[in-house]
Amino acid sequence: MSKLEKVTFRPDGEEPVEFYVLEQTRIGGYNYILVTDSEEDDAEALILKDLSRDGEEEGLFTIVSDDEELSAVAGVFENMLEDVELEK
Repeated sequence: MSKLEKVTFRPDGEEPVEFYVLEQTRIGGYNYILVTDSEEDDAEALILKDLSRDGEEEGLFTIVSDDEELSAVAGVFENMLEDVELEK
């Protein structure tokens, strides 16, 4: 596996959290990123949606939790990453 880009999120009032970015895409005018907490094969993954406005320096990400949106975006990521299977 190649070296993955690591990003740090700073939730309000909480300790910073680091994730590895597996893939990113843009759907319906929003950017989505697929992140994982480890470079290991059976790692936990999250799909995050960028709610920030174009031109803002820092992103404002939220975890995708709506079942319909999650299923649609997960399908796109599965097609992009042939060797990845996402459990919903």
